[in-house]
Amino acid sequence: MQNVPNQSDHLRVHYKGLLFVFMAGVLWSTVGLGIRLIQEANVWQILFYRSISLSTFLFFVILIRSRENPLKLVVRAGAPAVVAGLSLMAAYSGGIYAIQSTSVANAMLLFASAPFFAAVLGSYILKERVSAVTWVSIGVAIFGITVMVSDLTGGPEWSGSLAALGSAIGFSIFTVSLRWGKSNDMLPAVFLSGLFSIIITATICINLALPLVLSVNDISISFGMGVFQVGAGLVFYTLGSKTLPAAELTLLSLAEVLLGPFWVWLFLGEMASSATALGGAILLFAIVGNAVYGTRKKRENHVQE
Repeated sequence: MQNVPNQSDHLRVHYKGLLFVFMAGVLWSTVGLGIRLIQEANVWQILFYRSISLSTFLFFVILIRSRENPLKLVVRAGAPAVVAGLSLMAAYSGGIYAIQSTSVANAMLLFASAPFFAAVLGSYILKERVSAVTWVSIGVAIFGITVMVSDLTGGPEWSGSLAALGSAIGFSIFTVSLRWGKSNDMLPAVFLSGLFSIIITATICINLALPLVLSVNDISISFGMGVFQVGAGLVFYTLGSKTLPAAELTLLSLAEVLLGPFWVWLFLGEMASSATALGGAILLFAIVGNAVYGTRKKRENHVQE
């Protein structure tokens, strides 16, 4: 006789999923603090060392999970994994540059627009239907972004904001590529992004005569971000996302956006501008509203069935 899972078992699995995804958000949220603690390294040097530790960490994680060589899984995934890996590498670069050039709050909130870019790309590339509510939410999000950048004085802050939006677009391409490849496992593509990043950033550093020998502080923080901030966060997210609906994943991902500015305020005293706070609140309202509507719509469809 088979054991039928009872309600308490389902709740236990659900709460464990919530905890794992929240922990992923907490780890990812430390990126701003990590970048702020870097003393001299620029985006390419940071990404080079972070990618080395990330790729090494994920190689063994994937090997233990699948009992297969991660490189074989990447080859099997084909073109979608290549596109996903390259787009994620671009997202990493834009993200690090953005945090170095503008406030952490501004960068993290702009990163949060990625789901809306993914919705637009999915509608055109994969012919996925986008609801009217999502289109309205996208409009509200654009208004929020406009408010956020309204008080920027130009120069590095503008380029940092544009880099943050570029990073969000990179993440959205990564998301759409996974759906294109019909893959529920993002780890092989992230592993590939790390390999691409090592090769590309090393080439850039050599061409720009940037030293690959950095201070112990910068190397240690970069290595630590690769293992704990990105790598461990992805493992937690992969474990938790299997038991949670998309709407809950969207809402839990806001932990990263909200905690990122909190850490730099707590440890470094960095404050967000009033325009960033107001525009960010509008953007978060659009994200939460769209996620709540998605949950309600799915419940209605389930009842009708």
